Amino acid sequence: MAENLQDKAKLIEDIIEVIAAEGMVDRTKITPDASIESLDLKSVDIVMILTALEEKFDVYIPMDGTLQEAKDVQSLIEAIADYIQKEKEKTIT
Repeated sequence: MAENLQDKAKLIEDIIEVIAAEGMVDRTKITPDASIESLDLKSVDIVMILTALEEKFDVYIPMDGTLQEAKDVQSLIEAIADYIQKEKEKTIT
């Protein structure tokens, strides 16, 4: 369980790094309670971020459901992290 939490923490950190790089956002502004709008991320930025994450983690991330509903950074990151973890578990089993 602790290993799984460490894995998720590392995954979340990796996602934040990609958001900062691809969205050209100052890393210090990417806080859990920050809104997507406060980071000035446009639709095209989100697509670029998702594309970079898909390449980094070798998964397909659909832009639907929880990703579209995400209004703050925490819900966006958790939706992406959960999706990546589920996809990775599929490839292991």
